[in-house]
Amino acid sequence: MGVLRRQSLAAVPGLDIQPLRIARHDVDGPPTAAMAETVPFVPARGFANGHLQTFLATFFPQRPKLTGTVQRKLRLADDDFIVLHDDRPPAWDRGDHVVLLLHGLAGCHQSGYMVRIAAKLQQQNVRTFRMDHRGCGAGAQMAKSPYHAGRTGDLDAAIRMIERLCPGSPISIAGYSISGNLVLRYLGERGGDVPLSLFRAVAICPPVDLLYCVMALHRGRLGPRYDWYFTRQLLAHVSTEPLWRDDLPLAKLARLPRRLFDFDEVFTAPASGFDSAEHYYREASAKDLLSEIRVHTTILAAEDDPLVCPQPLLSVSLPPNVRVCLTKHGGHLGFIGRGGVDPDRRWMDWRTIEWLLD
Repeated sequence: MGVLRRQSLAAVPGLDIQPLRIARHDVDGPPTAAMAETVPFVPARGFANGHLQTFLATFFPQRPKLTGTVQRKLRLADDDFIVLHDDRPPAWDRGDHVVLLLHGLAGCHQSGYMVRIAAKLQQQNVRTFRMDHRGCGAGAQMAKSPYHAGRTGDLDAAIRMIERLCPGSPISIAGYSISGNLVLRYLGERGGDVPLSLFRAVAICPPVDLLYCVMALHRGRLGPRYDWYFTRQLLAHVSTEPLWRDDLPLAKLARLPRRLFDFDEVFTAPASGFDSAEHYYREASAKDLLSEIRVHTTILAAEDDPLVCPQPLLSVSLPPNVRVCLTKHGGHLGFIGRGGVDPDRRWMDWRTIEWLLD
C-alpha cells in the first residue's frame, strides 16, 4: 500500500510516525491499489462535518425490525453473564456464514448500527449474533462486574458458544468503537492461537490507545461535552444493583466525575482489578499488539472523528493481513454518504458487510 498523506492530522510532540500500510480513502484522489475494490466514502451533501456525521448516526439510527430473534444467555467463568441475540435467516443451514457484532460504549444489541447490519446480513442469509456486554441491554441486572475495553475473555467465550451452536461455520466478528479495540486486542493477544473458525474481523473507529484518545477529547471545543455525555451514560449504567459497589471510590465522592478518565479512575479500574485508570488503559489498549494479528482484519477510521483520534494508528507497523481504511470524513460511527452509491446512505454498513464476508 501507499504511505498515508498525514498533513491534515495535527503533529503530536514525541510521536514517532513511521511509514505505514494505510489506504487514504476520500474524495481528494483515487484509493491505493490494495483498496481499489472499496467504494470511496463521499459524505452526504452538507454533512461533511464530523460532528454532524456523529449526531446524525446517533439521533437517526434507523433500526429495521428483526423478528424471530432468540436470546441466549452465556454464563462466564467468573459467574457473570453476557447475552447473545441470535438472528437466524430461514434459509440458513449448518456450515453457512456467521457474524458476531459487538456494540460500542453505552450501547447494546439495539444500537442502530447493530440492528441495521444484522438485518442486512440476514437478507444475505448470514446468521448474526448481537452481543450485549456485561450489564448492557438484556444483560442489565445480571452482571456483577462492568465490561471494559480489555475483556477479551468474554469475547472468546462468545466465539466458543457460537462454535457450539454453529459447528463448521466460518465466523466473522465486527467491533464498534470500544469493542473495535476489544476485537483487535483479542486477535493480537492470541496471535496464531485463535479459533480455527475465525474468518474475518472488522474494527470500526477503534480507540487502540485508550489513554491517548481519552486525553485527545479535550483538544476540541466540543470534546468536553462528549466526555461529559458518555460519563453521564456510564454513571447511570452503574448506579443500580448489582453493578453498584459501596466499597469503590466512586461511592465516596462528594461530586460525581465529569470525565471518562475520572470515571475509570474511581470505578472501572478498581472494579476490574486494575491499579488505576492509566493501568487499565495500558493493559487494555490494542495498539502494541496489532502487529501480532494473524486473522484477515480491516480497520475503519475517520480523520474527523470527534471521539476517537486515529493518530495512534500512524505509529505502528501492521502485518500484511491487516489493513486500515482511513477516510477524510465520516465522524464517529457515522459515514452517512450520498445517495446512489449503495442501496441506502449507510456506507459504513455496506463496507462492513463486504469486509466481513469477502
